[in-house]
Amino acid sequence: MYFAALLARTEDGWEASDTELDNVETLADLADLARQAAVDDDTVVAFIEQEGAWFGVVRVDGEDDPRVFVSDATAASRSSYGAMLTDELIGRDEEASEDLDDLTNLDGTEDGEPEGAEDETEEAEADDRLPAGPLGDVDLLDDLGVTGKDLLTFDSNGDALGEIADALGCTDVLEAVR
Repeated sequence: MYFAALLARTEDGWEASDTELDNVETLADLADLARQAAVDDDTVVAFIEQEGAWFGVVRVDGEDDPRVFVSDATAASRSSYGAMLTDELIGRDEEASEDLDDLTNLDGTEDGEPEGAEDETEEAEADDRLPAGPLGDVDLLDDLGVTGKDLLTFDSNGDALGEIADALGCTDVLEAVR
């Protein structure tokens, strides 16, 4: 089961909103959703958590590219929303890969290789690039009071998002949407 929330920074503190990820398929979709929740193009932090397995934090500042941190890349890659984040972090673009395959692999084989052999190699290489631990920008919340060292100590099996919210000073608004 997933939990997702958007925390928008305002002049008066933080505003939280529970968010549905049903229409979110890419990091760009999530960033757009965060920008819609922003107050005066200020910072929005998106929390995503899969119970006890992993958590992710996405920071969006205005029109800047989103910054992403995932607590356990291997665990996250096994879920749809986690894979969306880890694919972005390692630079995997499935649509571009599929488009290229359509152009170069018209007869089902390439250079005499059996069909599917290249796919297995690419999948194994992609899995090798994922650490069995944190991945992404550990410093994304430094200026908000959560150091990279702190972020790395939060436990996916505990209440990591609650601890982060506490450090940001917005525990009460996060609890209101949980």
